Amino acid sequence: MNAREKILSKIRSVQTKSSAPAISFHLAQHPRGPLPPVPPDLIACFKERAIKLSSDVLETNNRVDVPTLLARYLHEKNLPVSGVCWPSLAGLPWSAAGLDMQSRPAKNSDLIGVTGAFCAIAETGTLMMLSGPDTPATTSLLPETHVAVLDPRHIVATMEDAWDLLRKEHRQPPRAVNFISGPSRTADIEQTVTLGAHGPYRVLLILAPL
Repeated sequence: MNAREKILSKIRSVQTKSSAPAISFHLAQHPRGPLPPVPPDLIACFKERAIKLSSDVLETNNRVDVPTLLARYLHEKNLPVSGVCWPSLAGLPWSAAGLDMQSRPAKNSDLIGVTGAFCAIAETGTLMMLSGPDTPATTSLLPETHVAVLDPRHIVATMEDAWDLLRKEHRQPPRAVNFISGPSRTADIEQTVTLGAHGPYRVLLILAPL
């Protein structure tokens, strides 16, 4: 018997069938560890953290104004005015704002991708994205510019709260849950931070209520 087999044998010897229900019950409760204090203003905290992560943030009280805000942003950055969006956003007046947004998953040639988000996490300035037929992950991962339209009421304090919300609103999790914290970045090469190495160069967050 080698060392690995000895270790596993010892583990099996101390395990009992009677402990299985207790373990299952403990896991089902989703116990939390120590958490930081909840910020008094979740929206302000989220915006502050997102900006520190090099995201850009815009706000509007009317979701119909999203295309106009985006068009202005794209012109200021000298970026393309065409791209793709999630089906849930296809009804916005894109063409009236001079934008050509197609409702389909992104391809390699698409430079602008507009999505929603399941929720956002104030503590870290992070978006929580759920995969699905109407929420293709490619729209947020392939284009050089990712635009996320977020309802401010879907901003939660912590990641633990985000998982609680997922369990509450969905009977089972999707095949993939992606967390996006600002533009893609890496410091693998000479320890120099480079944006856009594995995803979008820039992230624009537009806070707009549903």
